[in-house]
Amino acid sequence: QVQLVESGGGLVQAGGSLRLSCAASGRTFSNSAMGWFRQAPGKEREFVAGISVNGRTNYADSVKGRFTASRDNAKNTVYLQMNNLKPEDMAIYYCAGSRYPLATTVIGGYDYWGQGTQVTVSS
Repeated sequence: QVQLVESGGGLVQAGGSLRLSCAASGRTFSNSAMGWFRQAPGKEREFVAGISVNGRTNYADSVKGRFTASRDNAKNTVYLQMNNLKPEDMAIYYCAGSRYPLATTVIGGYDYWGQGTQVTVSS
């Protein structure tokens, strides 16, 4: 059983920054690709960022240049640094873990999910 716990969400003004964290337990974290997804009210859950076991990252076009995913295998934690936040970034952000080493952009590529953390961006 894998558990993922997100933290770091909150309220921020447009142009501000937040750093989300996701602590993992129950599986060898270093062997797992990790991803970040988000879901806004009335919309489908969408891919935000992924980080593979080798540290390679991929991002949705909407966040490229503003968001950075990273991982600390010693702490079993993955991060999402979000800069220059926009009102359209407002959503519940979910951390996801995979049984495989390469991060994918699709929801089905992930086997474990956190409970989500709310990010609110005021204009």
